Amino acid sequence: MKHRDISEADPEVYKALKNEIERQETESLEMIASENFVPRQVLQAQGSVLTNKYAEGYPGKRYYAGCEYHDKVENLARERACELFGADHANVQPHSGTTANVGIYGKFIGQGGKILGPVLSHGGHLSHGHSVSMSGDMFNFEGYPVNEETERFEKEDVMEAAKEHNPELIVCGFSAYPREVDFEMFREVADEVDAMLMADIAHISGLVAAGVHPSPFPECDIVTTTTHKSIRGARGAMILCKEEYADKVDSAVFPYSQGGPLMHQIAGKAVSFKEAMRPEFKEYAQQIKDNTKALAEGLRTHNLRMVSGGTDNHLVLVDLKEEDITGKEAEEALEEAGIVVNKNSVPHDPEPPQVTSGIRVGTPALTTRGMEEKQLEEIGEMIGEVVRNPDSEEVNQNVKSRVSELLEEFKLYAGSEVDY
Repeated sequence: MKHRDISEADPEVYKALKNEIERQETESLEMIASENFVPRQVLQAQGSVLTNKYAEGYPGKRYYAGCEYHDKVENLARERACELFGADHANVQPHSGTTANVGIYGKFIGQGGKILGPVLSHGGHLSHGHSVSMSGDMFNFEGYPVNEETERFEKEDVMEAAKEHNPELIVCGFSAYPREVDFEMFREVADEVDAMLMADIAHISGLVAAGVHPSPFPECDIVTTTTHKSIRGARGAMILCKEEYADKVDSAVFPYSQGGPLMHQIAGKAVSFKEAMRPEFKEYAQQIKDNTKALAEGLRTHNLRMVSGGTDNHLVLVDLKEEDITGKEAEEALEEAGIVVNKNSVPHDPEPPQVTSGIRVGTPALTTRGMEEKQLEEIGEMIGEVVRNPDSEEVNQNVKSRVSELLEEFKLYAGSEVDY
């Protein structure tokens, strides 16, 4: 086997990688709430020789020989995850948040079982029972809404839905909800209808790990999360649970829903969990929240309406129903100006998901770059300018110029030997 540098072996892929690092470094402000930038040490782990090995099974119980060092890495990841989140048990093998969720539904509830989750346009996720997802196809999902007045998940609304549908499992945790999750309230509802309680904390896991958002334990029986959003780690997912569910959770992943684990990704997870244990990470997580509040203040200068009136976490959800612009149009105008957000449905959205009446704007990635409240408030003002004047070339060029200045001031990988 001949080893060659990727630039020689595959110049087309190499060029795409170079262009992508250029885009991340110098072309746009990354404000998609589910995205972040990993440190070099996570990239190193993900590109490691652990990709060469099959390691089906679990540490000490593999189906293949030669897994001594894979066991060590996976045990480090599991131990660190439990310490970070106060869990009894961790399974770090899920490839994605969706496979983690569906594995739990299938193993614990079974095909056709009754599950109660958030309405998608009220902050839920496709894997919370949407009809286009296998979660909605395989299981009998019903939804609970945000309160019409407060636009928050209130106990009376969740309780009403739970009593009406009598689910075996209730899912809390959201992909476009700007407020803290009240896990105690969801536990009370679950107890009332004798249901298990599962939290999907994919978006807020970094905030939870740092202690700047309430923990889902001990209220929740099972917790799923991705490992690449606010926790700033390797792309993938994990499942955390109480000890009584450990064996069943493990079997829900392997062999029920997955085969061999991606050990290079698990190494990246282990490295990122260690990073999340550092005091600097708690400062980072708090800065995410501070930055998001500053972003909201900037948006208010242009009288843009935010769902629930503001934010407690890493994102704001801007409601454009009363504006002369759709979420899709706002997303496109902002990207042209160098600010990357995503169109997103808002409660009671009259537009289809491909269009939407809102945009979701997050701060984890810009906080990783080192930006603070001053910059995020200014960026909120710039977003407002573009949304109010989507066809103005002058506004577009002014914002694009300022974006370039911010990217130059707050560098990402420059000087860190990340060259593609």
